[in-house]
Amino acid sequence: MRLMIRCVLCVFLVTAAFPSPASAQYQTFNANHRATGETWHVEFGVGIWKPPPDLVVSSVSLGIIGSTISAQDDLGMTSSLLKEFHLVLRPAKKHKFRIGYIPISYAAETVMTRSVTFNGQTFAIGLPVNSSIEWAAWQFGYEYDFIYRDRGFVGLILEAKYTDVTVNLANPFTTEFAHVRAPIPTIGGIVRVYPVANIALTAEVTGIKLPTSVDKQGRYDGKYIDFNVYGTLNFSDNFGVQGGYRSITVSYRMDQDTGDFVLKGPYVMSIVRF
Repeated sequence: MRLMIRCVLCVFLVTAAFPSPASAQYQTFNANHRATGETWHVEFGVGIWKPPPDLVVSSVSLGIIGSTISAQDDLGMTSSLLKEFHLVLRPAKKHKFRIGYIPISYAAETVMTRSVTFNGQTFAIGLPVNSSIEWAAWQFGYEYDFIYRDRGFVGLILEAKYTDVTVNLANPFTTEFAHVRAPIPTIGGIVRVYPVANIALTAEVTGIKLPTSVDKQGRYDGKYIDFNVYGTLNFSDNFGVQGGYRSITVSYRMDQDTGDFVLKGPYVMSIVRF
């Protein structure tokens, strides 16, 4: 949250430093007109993202404690090009319904450099192993822009993140998998400013940290933080391109199964509006 506050302050300071242009192309900023790219009811975006798989899992079965397994260090997984889709419905100026989907998939084949235990089975050193991680990351949310001006807005975001993760490991002697899925409610905010008529700078963050009071025995724990800062160049009200930096951090504990997933890096996206 401190990171978002700092980014928001920086955005406002940069925006305040811009002089007020007098040419006709900047006349969008007045009491009767919105900025370029702000007059729409449906927005659809498709993007690409290539974050490294900073993913760590541990799975217990039959009372056998699982090893902490790194997707990069143990399984040899490397960055993979991911796609991202989002759809926003805007029935009124300050109200938006948001849907997002990122199909995350990593796979690798390597020879184990150490023995690990996964889901009650041992994957021995020196043996080849095929592995994959499939993560369907959905988000369903509502945004209310309680402050809205021609030159930007500030909004509240309420979202449900639906996470569905499957980890598969296979060697010549055994195949095992672990599957975790859960809806996760999150809350956050968004700030957008227009330093010029057709360029938007946006910072948004949503997340949750489960309080310890949920389970005082420490069997269940988790957090989900989604941070996104980006700029959008709007060629018209109907089309634009977006580039930014996104970070998704998920950690969970379910009994003795644990996972720590971090995906972060730059991305680009094309935007179509109606």
